[in-house]
Amino acid sequence: MKKVSCIFIVDDDPISVFGIKKMLKSVAICNDIQIFQNGHEAYEAMKDRQAKGKVIPEVIFLDINMPIMDGWDFLDKFISMDIKRHIVINLITSSIDPLDYEKWRNFKDKCPHLLNFKNKPIFKIEANDLGCMDIAS
Repeated sequence: MKKVSCIFIVDDDPISVFGIKKMLKSVAICNDIQIFQNGHEAYEAMKDRQAKGKVIPEVIFLDINMPIMDGWDFLDKFISMDIKRHIVINLITSSIDPLDYEKWRNFKDKCPHLLNFKNKPIFKIEANDLGCMDIAS
């Protein structure tokens, strides 16, 4: 089991949120799992945590299609923040549009964080979804 200080789940679908939380119980120990209905709420929480010197999430599960601020808009703002540590961001989507996959590849090239792409429904959370991979230098 991986100990994770903080996880953000940014998704407006309660069934997806429920499934992710349930799967996390079998692979992670985390006492700070925050749920957000859209990217704007998550971005504001991230800014607030950073300003107050609080722990920022190590892992984010981010839906692409949400109201108010979608996952792409969140990523645009998020990667411009001055965050020193690497965060694992798992983009999750039910979209079958190949343009979404291409957009992910473009973000992956400019994002300083680890960016995974996962299709809904998610059946399993892997070690690399939590940043547990050992990468040789």
